[in-house]
Amino acid sequence: MQILITGGAGFIGSHLAERLIRDGHEVTVLDNLSTGRLENLASIADHPSFTFVQGSVLDAGLVDRLVDPVGAVFHLAAAVGVKLIMEQPSQSIATNVDGTQNVLRAAVRTKTLTFIASSSEVYGKATKFPFNEDDDLTIGATRMLRWSYACAKTLDEFMALAYVREADLPAIVLRFFNTTGPRQTGRYGMVLPNFVDAALAGRSIQVHGTGEQSRCFSHVEDVVEALVRLLDTPAARGEVFNIGGEQEVTIRGLAERVIAATRSTSEIQLVPYEEVYPEGFEDMQRRLPDVSKLQRFTGFKPERSLDDIISDIIAEKRAAPQS
Repeated sequence: MQILITGGAGFIGSHLAERLIRDGHEVTVLDNLSTGRLENLASIADHPSFTFVQGSVLDAGLVDRLVDPVGAVFHLAAAVGVKLIMEQPSQSIATNVDGTQNVLRAAVRTKTLTFIASSSEVYGKATKFPFNEDDDLTIGATRMLRWSYACAKTLDEFMALAYVREADLPAIVLRFFNTTGPRQTGRYGMVLPNFVDAALAGRSIQVHGTGEQSRCFSHVEDVVEALVRLLDTPAARGEVFNIGGEQEVTIRGLAERVIAATRSTSEIQLVPYEEVYPEGFEDMQRRLPDVSKLQRFTGFKPERSLDDIISDIIAEKRAAPQS
C-alpha cells in the first residue's frame, strides 16, 4: 500500500515510516522540518519505496497532490510540546486545526483511510480515572492558554468524526499518552530525554511544580505496533482510541528512576511552574488511560515497562557522539 505520513520526520513519524517500509509498504513523508529532522529518516532515506517531501500541511494544494494516490494517511504533523504551545499559541492553533482540515478535505475526495493524531490533553482536568474514550472532557478557562492545544486537538477530533458521519470517510482518531523512547528530543520540554541528558551530565534534574503530578509513558515501538494493527483493522474505522502505557509514575519518581538507572550523582531540583512557563499555564495532575478498547479491537496494548523505556533512552544517549 502507498502510505503518506505527515510530520514523518518527527519522533513517532520516523519510527512509523521505518516500520511500514519494513512491512513492504511504499511511504511518502511530508514534513516542514520545523521540529522534525532528516537524520531521523537516515535508515530509509535511500530505500526505493521511500519518498521525502519538504513542505507544510498548511499548503492545501500540496496536501491534495500527496493524498490523491495513497491508500492511507497518518496525519501526525502538529505543533508539539507544552513549551512550544505556550510560546507560540496562535501559530500552534493554526497548525493543528488548519493542517488537519487540509488533510481531511483531501482525504474525503478519495475516501482515503485517515489516522488523526490527537492527545491525552483533550481530557483536560477530568478527574474520572482511568480515562475512557467516551468520557466527558473538562477543559480549563480560555485565558489559560495552556488549554489551547487541548481545544485544537478536540476540534481535530470533531472534524474527523464529522467527515466520518457526513461523508463516510474511513477515519480513526488516535489519542496518544506520553509516547517516548529513542530519537525523542527534549528541545520542547519532553521530560524523559531531558531527565536522562541531565543525569548523564551530572546536572540537577529540574522537576516542575511539586513533582507529584503523575503520567503514564509508552515506548514508541509499542505505539507503532498499535498503529500498524489499527491499519489492518477495518472495524476500527470511525472510532477513537487511547494509545498509551498503563504504568503510572510521579514526575519526581521518574527522576528518581532515571538517577538510579544512570547511577548519576544528580540531585532533583523542584522548579515552580511560573519560572518555566509564561502566564496561562496549568498542569494536569494525573493522566491514566483505559486501553481496553485498543486491546479489544486489535488484540494488543502497549506493554514495555517504564524501566525498559528508560534503559533504551539511556543507551541511545550514551551511544551518541559527543560534541
